[in-house]
Formats: sequence, C-alpha cells, structure tokens
Amino acid sequence: MAQQVRPDEISRILQQSLERFATEVDVFESGTVLQLGDGIARVHGLQNVMASELLEFPGDVMGMALNLEEDNVGAVLFGDSTHVREGDTVKRTGRIIEIPVGDEMLGRVVDPLGRVIDGKGDITTTETLPVERKAPGIIDRQPVREPMMTGLKIVDGTTPIGRGQRELVIGDRQIGKTAIGIDAIINQKGKDVFCIYVAIGQKGSTIAKILQVLSDHDALEYTTIVSATASEPAPILWIAPYAGATLGEYFRDSGRNALVIYDDLTKHAWAYREMALNLRRPAGREAYPGDVFYLHSRLLERAAKMSDDRGGGSLTALPIIETQEEDVTTYIPTNVWSITDGQMIMEPGLFYSGVRPAMNVGLSVSRLMGNAQSDAMKHICGPLRADLARYRETLAFAQFGADQLDAATRQQLERGERMAELLKQDQYEPLPQWKQILSIFCGRHGHCDGIEVDDVPRFETELHEFFQREHAEMTVRMDEYEQLSDEEMEALTAAVESFKLSFTPSEAAA
Repeated sequence: MAQQVRPDEISRILQQSLERFATEVDVFESGTVLQLGDGIARVHGLQNVMASELLEFPGDVMGMALNLEEDNVGAVLFGDSTHVREGDTVKRTGRIIEIPVGDEMLGRVVDPLGRVIDGKGDITTTETLPVERKAPGIIDRQPVREPMMTGLKIVDGTTPIGRGQRELVIGDRQIGKTAIGIDAIINQKGKDVFCIYVAIGQKGSTIAKILQVLSDHDALEYTTIVSATASEPAPILWIAPYAGATLGEYFRDSGRNALVIYDDLTKHAWAYREMALNLRRPAGREAYPGDVFYLHSRLLERAAKMSDDRGGGSLTALPIIETQEEDVTTYIPTNVWSITDGQMIMEPGLFYSGVRPAMNVGLSVSRLMGNAQSDAMKHICGPLRADLARYRETLAFAQFGADQLDAATRQQLERGERMAELLKQDQYEPLPQWKQILSIFCGRHGHCDGIEVDDVPRFETELHEFFQREHAEMTVRMDEYEQLSDEEMEALTAAVESFKLSFTPSEAAA
C-alpha cells in the first residue's frame, strides 16, 4: 500500500530548509599576473588597488603593490615565487601590510612578516600594527635627556647615547660594529628597556650565534630578533627594518623604552636597489632610485623620545652601516650620516692593533654629548675626549723625535697610553656605570701613572673587586645619576690610594 504524503509535513520541511538556507558570496577584486620574475609580479586588472596594499597570490604567497601604473600594478612578493605562474589570479585584501606586536613577541625569533621561525610554537598575541607608520611630529616629542648606557667605557664616556637618539655605527666589515649593538642589548638587563635586533642580509649561522650569546647572558627574555637572512628575497630584506621599528613603537607608545639595532642598512639599501631596478624605476647615483634617502629617513625618524602627554616612552635606534676600505664618502653612508644624531666610526687599524672597541674617538661624535649623560658621568668624563685627542696628536708628533721630548710631554704620553689601555674592553662584557666611572677617574687623574701598561688591565680588575668588597656604599653612590660632591670625590681618591698600596706589580714589570 502506497504511503500517503501529508501536506502539512511537506510545508514544515520546506519551512525548515528555507530557514537554514544562507547565501555565502565571496566578493573580491582580482587581477591577473602578466609577468613574473626576480620576486616582482606585473598584475593587470587591479584598478582600485592602494599603494602598499597587501595582495594575495596563489600558494599562500603574499605581495605588496608598489608601482601603480596606468595599465598594470608592479608588486613585490614576500615568499617563494615558484608557486606563482603567469595567468594566476591575484586578490586584493584591502589591508596595508602589518605584523603582530605585543609583549608575547619578546624572547622570540620572527621573520619581517611576524611569522615565528624559532620552532617554539605560535605567538598568541592578537594585536597588530602597520609596518609603515608615520614618524611622530615635533609637538609629540620632547628633548632627549635620559642616558641609554651601552656598558662600553669609550662609548658612554666620549659619545654618549640618549633614549630616543639615533646614533650611527659605521665602519668596514668584521671590526666590531655588531658587537657594540649586542653589548648595548646585554647592558639593558634590569633597566626596563625592550630590545629589537634586526638582522638584514646576515648569514643564518651569524644570527644563530647572536641568539646563543643573548640567551647565555639572559638578554633574550627582553629581546626580539627579526631575521631576514641573506637567502631571503630582496622584498623580505627591504621590509625587515620597518617591521623592527613597528615592534619598538609598540613599547614606545605604551610609555616604555625600546632599543632597536638595524644590522645593517647598507644591505637594506642594496635590497631596495634590486627591487627598484626590477620594477623599472629610474636609476640615479650608483644605480639607486631617487627616493633612497627617504628610504632611511622615514625609518630613522621613527626613533623619538615622546612627550609626557604621549606617555613619555622612547625608541632609540642604532643603525649600522658597512663601508668599503674606510670610505665614508659614498652615497649610502653620507645619506645616513646626515639623518642621525651622531656617529661612531670604527677603524680597522685600531682593531688589528688590539684596540677593542676599535672606535676613533677623534672622528666619532654624539650631537647630544652631555645631555645624554648622567651628572656623575658628565663630571668624571667631561674632558675625556679632549684628553684623548691631545694624546693622539702628541703621539703622532712624538714619532718624529721621541728622544727630544720634555718631561711634561713624556708624562702626557705615558698617561694617555694608560688611559687608552683602560678604555679597552672585552666583547660581551658591558660594565655598570660605577665601574666605568672608577676606571676613567683613575686614568684621568694619574692614578695609573706609576703602573706598567701591561699591568693596567689587572689593576683595573682588582680595583673593581676591591671597591665591591670594601666600599660597596660608594659603588651604589657612583651608580646613581647625581653628581658626586667634593667630599665624595676626596673619599674616592683616598680609597684608590689605599688600594694602590696593596697592589703588587707583576714580576715582569718589577
């Protein structure tokens, strides 16, 4: 017997089906890849695309629109271009390129797009910021007055850096430029300064070594490493420093202090030149495009000490530039030189003669000088630059007739030689302020004059141990930012003289 169909049941089923029905229409503007090569794609059909807009290519490859031409768009690819073919469909995202930010980024190694590459799992932060951001205006800033101590005697004593400053580190390859940045990061332990190290075009083994050094010195917990290795395509290298600046701005805009190291901007300029030439942009001096100055100025201007109304946070930048054969007059070095607030010039001759850090004090300068020093450091180190400059000048003169020097000139040479020895420092061993003050005080006031040069390093080490053991309250006082009183200076002199009585020279010196 055939089953009868009930009309009310059919009506109920149709009603339920209509209620569950939903239309999902994916509406997007798309274009077609016309040409592909060297990490550059020419795309047709994206009439409404924005400059610097993020584009979605096949194979989960992202790109960014750079050249907005009349009939096509020139886009750079952030990834493996082997997944993209001519004729593929490209989708607009409607978003400017951005990266995740937050305290969760600390202690991690990420690529310039914010993707984790250290194998420690995903980052849980949900907050993002655009990679390209406008630098703060004049009204939103305040003068730089707080010291950013690097822990290096020769830097903090002669070319001090302030929170919010941009200090260039420039020199030939393999003479200690990166070491200054790493020492500065290690020295921020316990000082509530968050650090970002941006590796641009470095070898993967070099980045792994830096990661290990920071981990060994317990500095990784407040540091983020942005890695763009030499094997990455040019667009990844180009975007890397802007991503690092964005991570630093997150801390700056929340009222905290951040330090970012760009290592190095020479390779960054090379990557941008490669991109620009592939995009057929007009080439200028040394084949760089005309906006290469703006490339770095808009990056370094993001470093600032914010006004109290904006939270009072700071972002300090230490850009690194690599030169060829000590030539600082080429295009990129002179560009970055003019943007920054001073420069530390590293010399191969000093490096190979055993002077570490190999900084030329006479040519290096901080345009803030005493404003970026504590009162205690300013009081002790004020004439140090002039003393070293006179020593170098007298040393060069003495080479022509050392036998006819008078007693005063000979004494100046001997004191300068011991001061130069005191300013030497081992890599990855930054010193607290009280140790720097103590060493520079002894050198400038002649407390090392009677000691053989070979004994000076041991004298310094034992002096620091003596003060830590016998005059702990004085070390605390020297670590403060306030200037030492006359009574405290007399007590400091008496303590050093007391130590000298117990110091025994080596047998060779005796």
